[in-house]
Amino acid sequence: MGWRGIFGFEYGIVQAPLGPDISGPQLVAAVANAGGLGLLRAPDWESPDYLRELIKKTRTLTDKPFGVGVVLAFPHEENLKVILDEKVAVLQTYWGDCTAELVAKAHSAGVKIVPQVGSVESAKQAIDAGADGIIIQGREAGGHVIGQESLISLVPRVVNLVGDRDIPVIAAGGIVDARGYVAALALGAQGVCLGTRFLATEESYANPIYKRKVIELDDTEYTDVFGRARWPSAPHRVLQTPFFKEWRSLPTDESEANKPVIGHSTIHGVEKEIRRFAGTVPNVTTTGDLESMVMYAGEGVGLIKEILPASEVIKRLVEGAQLIIQQNFK
Repeated sequence: MGWRGIFGFEYGIVQAPLGPDISGPQLVAAVANAGGLGLLRAPDWESPDYLRELIKKTRTLTDKPFGVGVVLAFPHEENLKVILDEKVAVLQTYWGDCTAELVAKAHSAGVKIVPQVGSVESAKQAIDAGADGIIIQGREAGGHVIGQESLISLVPRVVNLVGDRDIPVIAAGGIVDARGYVAALALGAQGVCLGTRFLATEESYANPIYKRKVIELDDTEYTDVFGRARWPSAPHRVLQTPFFKEWRSLPTDESEANKPVIGHSTIHGVEKEIRRFAGTVPNVTTTGDLESMVMYAGEGVGLIKEILPASEVIKRLVEGAQLIIQQNFK
């Protein structure tokens, strides 16, 4: 029997849709096979045929349900049609409004919709729109962070807002181990969403150098240094790499737009140049000056000390949380 399951999944553990393509079919399938909710990341541009193949490839690796994450700030209408046509289990949305119209589209296709939000106001809007669940992201999270509050204050307020409605609240931001899982449950959440911990797994599509930095470095910073031209007003939490420490005070009028190309990458089947200060993390295909590229990570990164199979991450989360509750909360 599962423990703290949500949306019919065995466990209340969600693997974040790591961008731009770090959570690919291998990682998502491994999470799904272990009883969690794995989320593919849709391309940040319209690429419906590629996305359909991504979903189909994932289905060759698992017979369990999974989902797809979409950043609403980027073109997504054609991608959305594919997600609903393929009837994945969950549509996760971020950085944009989860409207009643969008919820109706998802529900008409038999797809659950779970927005990720960063404030009580956005959570209320999602509840009113009819969302099936809410991922509430604290400022502790890695990558692009839309909110300003910490989980310890956000989660209880959103739980109070949900009340007795059947809408699971899922905590995201800095959670990497069983202690974080239990803390989120104590705040009233019914599940947790992890990004950085699943980035540092055998199945993630992150470059080995990026994974190694996650293991080696303990500190992060909330900044806007990377990707200003492509995604303005989108702050993010990054590892404090030597490159970042040198350039953390980059003048506000500078961006990646006129900076030199420092590498190349194939992202969702498309060849991309990576300029200095671009907001693109290195994946397996990336070549060039990787040490100077952005590396997103949440505040819990200092607790990650080894690369594990995704199934082992889930096993340790569940068994560790059960043990903590048994020993301390009888």
